[in-house]
Amino acid sequence: MADWVGKDEHDGVRAQPRKDLEPPPHWRLDAVARTPRPHSLTLDAERRRMLFVQDGDTSEVHVAEIGGVPERLTAGRDPVAYWDDTPARISPDGGTVAYVDGGHVRLVATAGGPPRKLVEGGAPVWLGNDRLVITVERGDTTRLAVVGVDDPWPRRLAHTRDKGDEGEATVSPDGRKVAFTFWPREDLKRGEIRVADVATGEMRPVASTPGMMVRHPAWSPDGESLAYASERTGFYELYVGDRQLTSAGADHAEPEWHRDGTRILAVRGRRNRFELVSLAAASGEAEVLASGGTWSAPHWTADGDVVGGYEDHATPPELRLASGRTLHAPAPRAVRNAPHARLEDVSFTSFDGLEIPGFLMRPERPGPVPAIVYPHGGPTDAYGDQWDGHAQYFVDKGYAFLAPNFRGSTGYGRDFERAEHGVWGVDDARDCLAAADHLRGLDGIDGDRLAIFGGSYGSYMALVCVTDDPEHRFRCAVAKYGDCDILTSWAQGDREGVQDLERMMGHPSTAREAYRAGSPFHRLANVRAPLLIAHGELDPRVSPKQSEQLVAELRRLGGKTFEYVTYPTEAHGLLRAAPQIDFYERLERFLDWHLL
Repeated sequence: MADWVGKDEHDGVRAQPRKDLEPPPHWRLDAVARTPRPHSLTLDAERRRMLFVQDGDTSEVHVAEIGGVPERLTAGRDPVAYWDDTPARISPDGGTVAYVDGGHVRLVATAGGPPRKLVEGGAPVWLGNDRLVITVERGDTTRLAVVGVDDPWPRRLAHTRDKGDEGEATVSPDGRKVAFTFWPREDLKRGEIRVADVATGEMRPVASTPGMMVRHPAWSPDGESLAYASERTGFYELYVGDRQLTSAGADHAEPEWHRDGTRILAVRGRRNRFELVSLAAASGEAEVLASGGTWSAPHWTADGDVVGGYEDHATPPELRLASGRTLHAPAPRAVRNAPHARLEDVSFTSFDGLEIPGFLMRPERPGPVPAIVYPHGGPTDAYGDQWDGHAQYFVDKGYAFLAPNFRGSTGYGRDFERAEHGVWGVDDARDCLAAADHLRGLDGIDGDRLAIFGGSYGSYMALVCVTDDPEHRFRCAVAKYGDCDILTSWAQGDREGVQDLERMMGHPSTAREAYRAGSPFHRLANVRAPLLIAHGELDPRVSPKQSEQLVAELRRLGGKTFEYVTYPTEAHGLLRAAPQIDFYERLERFLDWHLL
């Protein structure tokens, strides 16, 4: 057994390799697993150098002149999922980079050299050249603190006793104030923008609406105004102070003011395609700078262009300019030049008449073909027009691939996102069953050969769908680091996961029946489909005890077919190449066998 495999168990007949099938003509799993992902882009004060993290078996910080060749600043940094990672930042004088590794803020010279561990904490933001604003966790609370680069003792930034969490710090141009987001514990559906005086710790609120989230504060160049995004109108529209700047019926994120103060750069998302826009700060009039795909972490450059991360279904992650020039495209040629399946926008009606959007890819071969339903994780997330090499691999092999953005998904407005609150594992699972019905009605799809597969919340959706479906639409299901019992998961998970659960489902002491209705564990006797179950043994978000509980109950019931594998080196996500390849080889064998 490979070193990266822990438990490797099964009941019933294990899926066998199909000797009659050839590998996909254009794609290989090892190439997908070893495709680097650059992300978390930031610029120096002069907007001429860029800093970013690039994932492989480790997540390393790189630096480069815009348009130059990137150089690696770190070595051996722990792998971190790109959606959870913290950006590295260059000091105003350009000499030092602050980043996080292993739960500590570390410093390294921009010119290179050995890093220095500064202090336990996260999310560093420079406050001049000799201090940082960082996040510090104590018990069940995250607070912002100020720490000197030569004095590792942090002090609280803001004088407040409100129970909640602080983050998204941004320093005013004169360095005297810090704007940040505060999430009060008394209202888990609310966010607030606050400003703290660095010298005195005095704090004042800027934006707060009960039951509504805000995000991404950004200072104007003169330090007089704050831009931010608020969902109070139903989408994350941009505001400047109390003034609503946009009314686009779209989500805005990552605002950044131009140096002249007349324009604000932002990512604007509609139906999970994300474009770059420049907004007039006075009127909100928008100019589209570059269409999506998916843009992320955009920044104005010194010469007035915009640099950011970009990807789409046919473009592996890269760094590029809005004017069109690609700056850094680290994917191997075998991946960049492989034919990519077309991404189709689809929608279908769920049980209660709600229209469910999604994305569909089909193989270029005669049908009818088997198909995979792929619910995303989160659940406050979505499947967008982003690069998904594993999906491309299976489509190239001959599977159709449908990713439903079930109720609860982002990108379709606040009401659609909150339609899942209180009904985890019930109404959203019926949306996924409706996705199977949609596939069964399409020409070229074999509706009798369907699988459902997901990771995290998508894994939970897969398990619910084969547990609570009297029609048994799916021949098999794949559960990758997901829940089986949201009550015990609430007791086992990390703080962020628990607060997410309570924000959407309430506390289990007041919503016990909803927790039980959303927990397939209690109804596993209904399962007929074979299961492939995988979990990282270091997972803090969804404890590996969830898969242990699932497997123990399947064994107790008897007569169930499942395969169960764990990965001792992996947390929430299979980030290293070897475990990732091992899992997807198992997945390929499992799907090939059971959709025979």
